[in-house]
Amino acid sequence: MSIRLGYQIPNFTYPGVPVEDTFGTVAAQAREAEAAGFDTVLVMDHFYQLPGIGAPENAMLEAYTTLGALASLTSTVQLSTLVTGNTYRNPALLAKTVTTLDVVSRGRAILGIGAGWFEREHHDYGFEFGTFGQRFERLEEALTIITPMLKGEPATLDGKWYTARGAMNNPRVRPTVPIMLGGSGEQKTFRLAARFADHMNIICDVEDLARKVAVLRQRCEEIGRDPATLATSYLSMGMVGETEQEVKELAETVPEDRRNRAFLGTPEQVAEQLQEKVLGAGIDGITINLMRNGHRPGVVSAVGAALKPLVAA
Repeated sequence: MSIRLGYQIPNFTYPGVPVEDTFGTVAAQAREAEAAGFDTVLVMDHFYQLPGIGAPENAMLEAYTTLGALASLTSTVQLSTLVTGNTYRNPALLAKTVTTLDVVSRGRAILGIGAGWFEREHHDYGFEFGTFGQRFERLEEALTIITPMLKGEPATLDGKWYTARGAMNNPRVRPTVPIMLGGSGEQKTFRLAARFADHMNIICDVEDLARKVAVLRQRCEEIGRDPATLATSYLSMGMVGETEQEVKELAETVPEDRRNRAFLGTPEQVAEQLQEKVLGAGIDGITINLMRNGHRPGVVSAVGAALKPLVAA
């Protein structure tokens, strides 16, 4: 399993679209992505819209309900979160949830997972946030439970944070569901990826990418894992317009803290930038979001046509 070309849908606020048609607009993007050659469709696992994309009260759909519905409306794309907040679900239940998605989609689920970071969601929904270190302790324990369950093996752990007592997980349609970690932490996230993951989605400023790839390979080598067995991808923010004026207008909406992760221009110009700065840094695959205009029919197709040759086998 790998993600060579992923399409992430991070925004559910569509001007002129009534609430009851929100999911239809999401589904249309997923189907357009599938037809355009994207191999994976991903959604965020959040309850509020993120700073920089929109206001907290903006529309946000629950991730696994959305993915389950998309499973019935698509046929080839892999389906994943980018990424599941570990703190939001009991790990055995999460293993059951993603395995059910795999059954419903006939073997197209990926478990994307990370430690969790959005403090306001935890506060407002009543989830314990804890310290940075505690969240990674919890993630390690969760993966210790989840990994065997995805393989159909009973999971048992009497941990500091989680308990499982021979937790079973049936039915399943594959020997396992692939695990993808998302993040950029060289000491904690990359070490957990080397131990548990099939795929690492690196989230960082683009100028840091080559160094991150080198450190990730080092983490694999430290435990005797062949780095080639851990696929990588990069999440990019696409500000893609048909005209120079449209690109200029989109550029003005890029959040200040994400300017070094945004790629601006026509589909062809963005493809050139991604080829040089992302694939050139040693990354295997590209995931892109089009948070401002991906819901407009034809935009995803145009971007897919420009990007597909970059990752052709």
